[in-house]
Formats: sequence, C-alpha cells, structure tokens
Amino acid sequence: MSTPVRRGRTLRQRLIGFITNATTRLTGAWGILATAQNALLAALATIRPGPSRGANARVRAAVAAFNQALAAFDRAAMSFVERWAATDLPLVYREGAWQILERADRPLSRFGWTARHRDAITTISAQYYADLTSRIREALRRARAFLRAAQDAARDPQSLRVDTAALRRDHPLGTVVYANNARHPVDSWASAAVTWQAVTTANTGAAHTAQDELGTPFVEIRDGAGCGWTSHDDEDKANRTIRTVQDALAHPVAHPNCQRELLPRLDIAGRTDIMSGALL
Repeated sequence: MSTPVRRGRTLRQRLIGFITNATTRLTGAWGILATAQNALLAALATIRPGPSRGANARVRAAVAAFNQALAAFDRAAMSFVERWAATDLPLVYREGAWQILERADRPLSRFGWTARHRDAITTISAQYYADLTSRIREALRRARAFLRAAQDAARDPQSLRVDTAALRRDHPLGTVVYANNARHPVDSWASAAVTWQAVTTANTGAAHTAQDELGTPFVEIRDGAGCGWTSHDDEDKANRTIRTVQDALAHPVAHPNCQRELLPRLDIAGRTDIMSGALL
C-alpha cells in the first residue's frame, strides 16, 4: 500500500487548529460568567447583611450587571454552538474525507457531498448541537441558582458578613458538572468535548469515504500504542489493526483526546478471510 506525500499540514495539525479555536471561544463564553460572579462577590464583600442590604446600591448594580452577563454568555455560547455545528463540523468531516483520499493517492475531486455524507454530517451536527446547548442551559441554571443564593445571603440578618468563599465554593461557575457530579474546569471540559466531537466527525467522514469513494470495506487504525478499541483500557488494542468500516463508524474514537486516525487498505478490499481486529 503506497502512501502519498502529504500536501501541507497533516489532518491532526488541521484538526488542532479547529479544536484550539473552538476551545478558546467556548472558554471565553464561560469566562463571562466567571467575571460577573467575581464582581458580584466583590460587591457582597463590602456590605453587612440585613433586611435592607439587598437594596444596597452597589449590590443592585452588581446584580443588574450579573443578569446582563447571563444574557451575554447565552449569546456568545450559542453563537459558538451555531457556528460549530453548521460550519466547522462539516469542514472537519470533509477534512477527514480528504485525508483518507490523500492517503489512498486519489484526487481530492473524488469527494463530494453525497446523500450519505449529508445525512451523516446532519446527524452528527444535530447531536453535538444538542449536547452543547444542554451544557449551556445547565450553566445558566447554575448561574441563576448562584444569584438567588447571593441575594439571600445579602438579606440574612443573622450574618455579620456575606460568606463569599462559601458562595464561590457552592456555586463554582468556572466548572462544568458531569453526570457523576464530578466538577471539571471549563477549559479542560471544553478541550475534551470539542476534541471528541472533531475527531469523531473527521473519522466518520473518513470511514464513509473509504466505503463509498474508495470502495473498500476495511481501514487500518492508527492510535496511541496502548489505546484500546472501545475505551482506553480495553484489552482489544486498536493501533495498526484492521477494522471494517462498520466497526470504525461504531467506534470512531475510544476516549476524550483520542488520537485515532483511519488509513485506507485498498490492497485487501476483496478479501473475505480477514476478521475485524486483525493485525496485518
């Protein structure tokens, strides 16, 4: 199997560009919430709680600014998601398709947005749009819960001061909460999320292109030396194994920050004696 000389940057280098830009934009949107939380806590730290303290001019201004920040966060985050789903992910899908065509030494003109490719990217984009917007809604819910707690603390006549440290600890807006209630810094979550989505999308594009444009049912997997097939710790190791296109579509990545890449194996396209997972 011949591998052509690469033109320009590798797929991984091109994906890093998409991932870095997306992570920066997503983290920047969440930074709006963190900045607003800091400002409101700073205002609360200057007052003595009591029935009338919720009406303190500085607190009122900070509350108003926080509400404005919620709207700004929503706009910035949703702007990112709309661009990511509608523009960036289709480009990433095409990058994956182009990569496997280049690996097979086939002209780039062989790729086109067929019905199968359109259906695949539509499904992927819709899924990841829903995933990210769900995170945004959860961030807004948590931010509003923090605001209610902050206002209650400002009115509490039993306190000598507002415990801003407790408010920050109980309502860390610079984190994302996972399904198991683990909290992760926004930047690490954003990087993992967009990397998963980008690599999955690129490898889906590559797998469909291997099947449709190249006419081969097999791809070779390149991955980290110790990476498993379905998860990082899977004993079925992925690197340099032969997988069917269907298996590759089922497991385009194994874990967040996965390095998986698909290579075409045109030399074995007609063989029927190869089992998915074999080393050749």
